[in-house]
Amino acid sequence: MSERLVVIGGDAAGMSAASQARRLKGPEELEIVAFERGHFSSYSACGIPYWVGGDVSALDELIARSPGEHRERAIDLRMRTEVTAIDVPGQRVRARDLEAGTEAWTGFDKLVIATGARPKRPALPGIDAPGVHGVQTLDDGQALLDTLDRTPGRRAVVVGAGYIGVEMAEALLGRGYEVTVLHRGEQPMATLDPDMGRLVHRAMDGLGITTVASAEVTKILTGEDGRVLAVATEDAEYPADVVVLGMGVVPETSLARAAGLPLGAHGGLLTDLAMRVRGQGNIWAGGDCVEVLDLVSGRERYVPLGTHANKHGQVIGTNVGGDYATFPGVVGTAVSKVCDLEIARTGLREKDAREVGLRYVTVTIESTSRAGYYPGAAPMTVKMLAERRTGRLLGVQIVGREGAAKRVDIAAVALTAGMTVDAMTALDLGYAPPFSPVWDPVLVAARKATAAVRAAG
Repeated sequence: MSERLVVIGGDAAGMSAASQARRLKGPEELEIVAFERGHFSSYSACGIPYWVGGDVSALDELIARSPGEHRERAIDLRMRTEVTAIDVPGQRVRARDLEAGTEAWTGFDKLVIATGARPKRPALPGIDAPGVHGVQTLDDGQALLDTLDRTPGRRAVVVGAGYIGVEMAEALLGRGYEVTVLHRGEQPMATLDPDMGRLVHRAMDGLGITTVASAEVTKILTGEDGRVLAVATEDAEYPADVVVLGMGVVPETSLARAAGLPLGAHGGLLTDLAMRVRGQGNIWAGGDCVEVLDLVSGRERYVPLGTHANKHGQVIGTNVGGDYATFPGVVGTAVSKVCDLEIARTGLREKDAREVGLRYVTVTIESTSRAGYYPGAAPMTVKMLAERRTGRLLGVQIVGREGAAKRVDIAAVALTAGMTVDAMTALDLGYAPPFSPVWDPVLVAARKATAAVRAAG
């Protein structure tokens, strides 16, 4: 007798899990039913800013696999269908067809929860006015493009200066808008330490983006037609023809919470190494709705990234399909850019190290992406944290021009391996003048960090 796998969520984690399970078990062994409340499946939400900015020419380029392609592989993907309840003891989910308005229960033998995240959208006056946009889904991206096409004004305000905020600032700048970025923090990119965020702030100002720190938005002002007119903070008003919200996301776990499934301190589902929901034998979860183990701090952390979601799906699908796989955790690696400025981080910030009680040293070095005499060599700043007693690498942040960001992968590997900064100095990295100085900037930072650890005793 065949089993039924039900998947809630038709994007990265959910459909990766369904596809991997299908590779391992045919339709005669495993029936797969997936529910997706949106219009699209298996797409790259990370690519939306580049679609809005014109680097990606069409929506279709962001779709890895259409609903039809999933159905051709014997996955019953039901679009525009929202799961409204999970009955854990009864092993069933209730789903509503958003087009027809009908609801029905569907039983499962195995369940995958991949409900993703939802954007932070504070309950401010005017927050739902026409012209105010989030950018979480392809539908959101299309709605923003429609607004940009029919709005005569050229003033944009971006609320938030995290990854989405700075990427959307670049996209709007590229479309000829006068861009203002409002954020609550001391510097943009709160995933960096403030001293490194200051470099991002300086570069954004140099590009013509107005960046306002410590700006708490209090309301969205609207005109007589109801459309957005300006964004107000406690201190000023910023005229706007379009507003983009980039204040981050939180796990979409309302279904899981109502079903009594375990959630962590950040609101995400808690799983074991096999991505099985803790305390459950036949329920898995992955993607932006889960918390994961931080391999550096040893604590649970919320890191919503597409790379993790796809890995989660592969692990879940392998386990559902009868084999065994695990997801050991993350070190928190992320890269972004604003125009030609590249931004990267991995591991812990100073704030993170203090919160988990680690004593540390920090060093910051200036270098170049290539040999200094080679044409195109660009400046780069590398900051490194190491544990004071052991010299264990704790984190790296990089801000620079072309060739800077992906150097963080060296540090990500070192963090995963638990290397010390002293051991890093012996890494046999590739060298040629077009690619690196004789001493790669990451190794220069490791040498300086090694000296700081020794000096600290």
